[in-house]
Amino acid sequence: MFQPLFYTLANTILGIVEFLLGLRIILKLFGASSAAPFVTWVYETTQPLLVPFIGAFPSPRIEGGFIIEFSSLFALIVFAFIGYLVDRLFISLVLPRKTNRVTK
Repeated sequence: MFQPLFYTLANTILGIVEFLLGLRIILKLFGASSAAPFVTWVYETTQPLLVPFIGAFPSPRIEGGFIIEFSSLFALIVFAFIGYLVDRLFISLVLPRKTNRVTK
């Protein structure tokens, strides 16, 4: 089945965003050191994606330096929902519909 460039590009970008946000959640949850360059890169890359969600939910610290970042989790859910909407919109507008013709 042919997939136009926009559809593939949108799904790829949203997939990368969701992956990075999921990675951020895991790194925060396990208390990854921000002194590590990779961890710093993940935090800096995902920070602009979290701006609309910062402060929406508390981020409780658990003993041992673990952080549950609910704002990141909510952002991940929102971006996944946006991806779903883009997918459904594309399918309903671009892909041909199968219609049943009634013949007499």
